[in-house]
Amino acid sequence: MKKAGIDPAPRRSGPTWRQFLTAQAKTMPASDFFTVDTAPAENVVRAGQSAWRVPAVEGSRGAAGWPFMLLRLTYLAVTNAFAALRLLPMSDRDKDVEILALRHQITVLERQLGGERVRLAPEDRAFLAALLTSLPREVLGRVRLLVRPDTVLRWHRDLVKRRHARTCRPKRAGRPPTVRSIRVLILRLVSENPSWGYRRVHGELSSLGIKVAPSTVWEILKREGIDPAPERASTTWADFLRSQADALLGCDFIETVTLNGQRQYILAVVEHATRRVRVLGTTAHPTAAWVAQAIKNLVMDLQDADARARFLIRDRDGRFPTLMDEILADAGVQTVLTGVRIPRMNAIMERWVQSCRHELLDRCLLWNQRHLHHALREYEDYYNRHRAHQALAQAAPLRASPHSDHRSWTASRPHRTPARPARRSPA
Repeated sequence: MKKAGIDPAPRRSGPTWRQFLTAQAKTMPASDFFTVDTAPAENVVRAGQSAWRVPAVEGSRGAAGWPFMLLRLTYLAVTNAFAALRLLPMSDRDKDVEILALRHQITVLERQLGGERVRLAPEDRAFLAALLTSLPREVLGRVRLLVRPDTVLRWHRDLVKRRHARTCRPKRAGRPPTVRSIRVLILRLVSENPSWGYRRVHGELSSLGIKVAPSTVWEILKREGIDPAPERASTTWADFLRSQADALLGCDFIETVTLNGQRQYILAVVEHATRRVRVLGTTAHPTAAWVAQAIKNLVMDLQDADARARFLIRDRDGRFPTLMDEILADAGVQTVLTGVRIPRMNAIMERWVQSCRHELLDRCLLWNQRHLHHALREYEDYYNRHRAHQALAQAAPLRASPHSDHRSWTASRPHRTPARPARRSPA
């Protein structure tokens, strides 16, 4: 079909204006009532007292050209309204003669233009579309125009689309935002299930009857800075400590020197879940018997508090005797040794050591062991009941924050007093 010069089906659906004009040329009378004015920018076809300007270049478009186009369209409507009033006193014979003259002038204009297309301004298109769209399609096909009847109908469809687009424009652009409760649920699912990707989260939301696109879940995770599932699936040491916080304890020695020149050793234990600190005692000679007695006192305190500690993290300090691990094993607590020169494995305990030095040992003049022991008891009570902790939403281990769901350590676990041996001081 291409080699034979046959056009595609949309172009063969109806006769062209050239074919239509050729078929109607024999029935049109000759007339010399026609003048053509040639201007640099446009051709002016004058018929009687009216003039039809055909721009050589298409009119301005965009938002800046709309006011000018509306002004010209209003001018065209007013001038043609007066032209319609001029036709009222004319007889049908006079109108038929004028119509035949105008049709012949259009034929001459098309013959002079040759194969060049006539370019109409947007206001001319709007006026012709509004004027001719009321005619039936078969009548419109017999009207002599410079464009095809399908073109006039397309102009009318464009006008309707533009009007509909202006009246139905939403108040805010883009898709409506996702409901906050759905965003919170997505973030909660991802935080509690690090191995879930956005497709898995979308599946869980669908099972709950929540209609959200997978791309919406992906955009929410990206906006919150959450990495993809493969990068979140790996478990770090910090994640392990956080997930097993209820069963972990941290233990360490602190060295300090009092004003009398004596070196003192402080043994303390911290609970990972509640951040509660227990100062087990101070001594100038941390012997195996002293450490063992301090650990026995710790085990009895944990049993009184119904604690669920199963692991105790400590370093490889030689001051920790083997008897200490045996006492803890009998109580169901396993000792976990940190790596060589890896203090971050016991980071929570090391952080408390830093706080104790900055807030107490480096600020107070401690005379002797008795004075040090008294200051440590006061600091322990302050740390557990008053000092705010970022990990607990600004609450304290033994004081819940009014703006958080954290509860007091003593209120969340009932106390019981089983029969046990009397506690002895490790000193």
